[in-house]
Amino acid sequence: MASLVLLLVFLVVMVAVGVWGMRKTSTLNDFFLGGRSCGPWMSAFAYGTTYFSAVVFIGFAGKQGWGFGFNALWIGVGNAILGAMLAWFLLAKRTRRMTQNLNTMTMPEFLEARYDSEHIKMIAAVLIFVFLLPYSASVFKGLGHLFESTFHISFDFALIILVGITGIYLVLGGYSAVTVTDFIQGFIMLGGTIAMLIVVIAKAGGLTEAITVAQTNYVAHVPLAEQPSVLTIASLVFMTSFGTWGMPQMVQKFYAVKDESVINKAAIITTIFALVIGVCAYFTGVLSHVFFDLETVPRLADGGINYDLIIPTLLTTQMPELLLAIIMILVLSASMSTLASMILVSSSSITIDLYKGYLKKDVSDKASVAMMRILSTVFILCSYIISKLQIGFIVTLMSLSWGVLSGAFMAPYILGIFSKKVTKAGAYAGLYSGVACAIILTLTMGATNSPLAASIAMVVPFFVVPIVSAFTPKVSDEVINKAFNNIGKK
Repeated sequence: MASLVLLLVFLVVMVAVGVWGMRKTSTLNDFFLGGRSCGPWMSAFAYGTTYFSAVVFIGFAGKQGWGFGFNALWIGVGNAILGAMLAWFLLAKRTRRMTQNLNTMTMPEFLEARYDSEHIKMIAAVLIFVFLLPYSASVFKGLGHLFESTFHISFDFALIILVGITGIYLVLGGYSAVTVTDFIQGFIMLGGTIAMLIVVIAKAGGLTEAITVAQTNYVAHVPLAEQPSVLTIASLVFMTSFGTWGMPQMVQKFYAVKDESVINKAAIITTIFALVIGVCAYFTGVLSHVFFDLETVPRLADGGINYDLIIPTLLTTQMPELLLAIIMILVLSASMSTLASMILVSSSSITIDLYKGYLKKDVSDKASVAMMRILSTVFILCSYIISKLQIGFIVTLMSLSWGVLSGAFMAPYILGIFSKKVTKAGAYAGLYSGVACAIILTLTMGATNSPLAASIAMVVPFFVVPIVSAFTPKVSDEVINKAFNNIGKK
């Protein structure tokens, strides 16, 4: 009963924030970037809550906690240091200045303006809309499993509830609603993850006992031949940390900050947030070895381990009802924030980049906002359909999305804000090589190696872009001077 009451209160608050956000949203800039007015706490929590979702708490914590043992903690540490702190310190200031210089709001718009190519914007927009769908579906899938285990309702009905609530507050309020809910959800996530780990450790007999038993059982449960290599661990750390540097929904957070004084504070807050969330989630996953053995661990119909159900089953069997309700809200919070950011970016790729930027350039702001709302709804429905199909494990779905999108955008974006020598042809070559590597390697290397495939797809374009740029015509001085105006100055 407590779970249902808390869930109902949370959902009512989210809808109320959506209604409030609607009153603050009149222009396209308001809907997509909140008027570029986000302070350090809002910016940090927007980045952090977008970073972590049900994918981490359920898919990754379950699979890597069981399969990697305590080595899984390196993922959480890497995410905090590389994916959060380093990203803010290295990329945020340059990104904000250059996007303002070029008057761009999206990744495709930035690529168009930086490389003086309308077609690259169109290609980028399609990639974003298509390949954020499996990522979004993986989040819905994780939530559906948790709701099914906790509330004993069908997976399909759980998805319908989640789709409906996410759609309402996002479609109504846009980015303003998202940042406020991110702030609320961030504190819920911090409190919930810490409480979750404390209770699980206590149930396991205390910290020393929990660590000892978990390590002993891990060796017994996972044969040496099946334990991950250093390369496997490193590729997952690389993918989940550096992959954020090229993900459009993450880079968007740099566009929206109020001013540059926000950046250093936001970097520190985001790092602490990511460290707490990541370490607590993966530590809980590792402790699954205390509570399950090879006979009791959740299984698939074919006898394989169902990694997506390890954490939901652990929580529902070990948590007191009230704490379980809080943890449910925490996972829901994390996921709704991530979903909202992805949906905003995806709908913008069609509205801003294709329709307004390519097909009908004179469309009004009012019509653009209406179209963004419609496309947000369409994206949510598509994600729902994919998640219902139950295609693959959560980790595999996410790896494909990250591999394609970060592979396509990371090199053209990062090299583009640091170097004046990157050419239009170089950017195209980087984009195509990243996409090709991600898809081909994921198909040939299999689901187990999908993080490695994604990591290779991110790295290859960093060699392709400069090589092609060295032998192709430069971008005009006019474009370069405009883009790099005031770049590199304090």
